[in-house]
Amino acid sequence: MIRMLGRTASGLFWMMRYLERVENTARLVDAGFRMSLTRARTMRSEWESVLSTAGTIDAFREKYDHFNTPNVVAFMIADKENPGSLYRSLAAARENARMTRTAITKDVWEAINDAWLELRFAFEASDDLTDLPNLLARIRQHTALVRGSINGTMLRNDIFRFVMLGALIERADNTARILDTKYYVLLPSSASVGSSLDQVQWEMILRSASAERSFHWLHGGDISPISIVNFLIHDVRLPRSIAYCYDEIVATLADLEVEYQVRKPCHDLAAEHEAHITNSTSEWIIGSGLHEFLIDFIARNARLAEMIETDYRFHA
Repeated sequence: MIRMLGRTASGLFWMMRYLERVENTARLVDAGFRMSLTRARTMRSEWESVLSTAGTIDAFREKYDHFNTPNVVAFMIADKENPGSLYRSLAAARENARMTRTAITKDVWEAINDAWLELRFAFEASDDLTDLPNLLARIRQHTALVRGSINGTMLRNDIFRFVMLGALIERADNTARILDTKYYVLLPSSASVGSSLDQVQWEMILRSASAERSFHWLHGGDISPISIVNFLIHDVRLPRSIAYCYDEIVATLADLEVEYQVRKPCHDLAAEHEAHITNSTSEWIIGSGLHEFLIDFIARNARLAEMIETDYRFHA
């Protein structure tokens, strides 16, 4: 079996991480924008939550003095100096796709390139807030087209598996950040727990994770912290749950082990993380500290991503 070059594996892995980040960021901005329209008196906390979840709040504070809708939207969508902006993330995804163009199908390349060609100018016109929901919907549609092209046209080989590893690592990270930051930043005090404000905030968590309708299909109107935590962390039926992502990460690495006929340290680390998630019940997580569990998971997930890069010689 001839193994692909490390830089090719890296390009595929990061192409999909950036594409997943584009969709996640679009959903975060959409959730923050909707909440800012319905509860203007807490606009600052809504936008602080979005920026914290995206990991860009310090960079925002260096550039802006006020947490308001125009500033945050400009920073998160079109700011060319913000590495986490939609503009920069989509540009990075396209550049990685260009570098690995011979490894991906024509359909995948065209879907990514078309997204860039159509959206890059739309990003720069995003200061028109009346059109913002439409722009964010178009972004989600384009990322869905890319995923469809990948799933519908690519061989199930090592190329496909590095693409999927990038998507799953990024998605697990995002779900953990949404669950952590939304609750601990948005909830102003323990007095709000169980209130209508508390329920709205949990609804926003579900919306940000693209899980609102799926949750209600399964749970009806039973919106409680433990049911939402269990859904987003443990329910393997949800493609954005942490457990689903890690089941797929372990399976994808196992396929690479068979294909390359070698087991690497990242395989054992992924299995260890999967067991940690499976053996941690939602009741135990909430009782011992949801925030602490999620911060630990984000660090574990980052270590796994680094080990995958090392084991498969991304920088060689």
